[in-house]
Amino acid sequence: MPSSNPAFSRGFPAAGNGQYAGWGAGPQQTTGAVPTQYDPYGKPVQSPYAATDRAYMTMDDVVTKTGISFLVTVLSAAATWALLPESLAWGLAIPAVLVAFVLGMVISFKQIANPAATLAYGILYGVALGAISEAFNDIYPGIVMQALIGTFGVFAGMLVVYKTGAIRVTPKLTRWVVGALVGALVLTLVNVVVGLFTDGDPLNLRDGGPVAIGFSLLMIGIAAFMLLLDFDAADEAIRRGAPPKFAWYIAFGLLVTVVWLYMEILRLLSYFRE
Repeated sequence: MPSSNPAFSRGFPAAGNGQYAGWGAGPQQTTGAVPTQYDPYGKPVQSPYAATDRAYMTMDDVVTKTGISFLVTVLSAAATWALLPESLAWGLAIPAVLVAFVLGMVISFKQIANPAATLAYGILYGVALGAISEAFNDIYPGIVMQALIGTFGVFAGMLVVYKTGAIRVTPKLTRWVVGALVGALVLTLVNVVVGLFTDGDPLNLRDGGPVAIGFSLLMIGIAAFMLLLDFDAADEAIRRGAPPKFAWYIAFGLLVTVVWLYMEILRLLSYFRE
């Protein structure tokens, strides 16, 4: 089943040489039978007469690549905060966001699965996150640590929910989450466009008032459910026999969601601090 994360929205049809071209047809091999058992932490079990010269992605691959991607992003953010003057950090943050946005779109639409693309995205967004976090922390001391704890808590909580099966990722749930995401993004876009021709925040989505608090809570909820779809995408890729390199694409999708989640929690906390 294709994932519904925006980064995975077109499924997994192409991503070898940085792209994987075998998605949807099940595990491929040179001879023998397809894997007959599913173990998310190990290589799919094949017939004893099957060729074993092809590697398959495992959950360890996903965890390792995702951990490296997060670490690079955090180090980039920390270096920006600690080493650069705030004015210079902001000067770098704007172009970094723009370049990261373009790179993210390319990765998403071309299903690029290689470490250079994913880590470059993490470094670019790390620069922006470092500048933004420093600015927020100057105004509201301690807010960044609170946001990090909140982000980790939501991530861990949704992972437990997914692994225990308390909420199952079904086609109906996927449609609801994607529909809510599209609606929220359209509403945000309308607010930005209208705001270009009027003063302030026309729909009061980011002014710190009750509507803004409710909207941030909605966005955090959508991001949390997007994590469920990301986790399911990783399991589905393993079941399909994706190559190990594809874990970099899974890591990219998780990074997109977690960065978004952190920014929404940071914004919500700033409303309460005001």
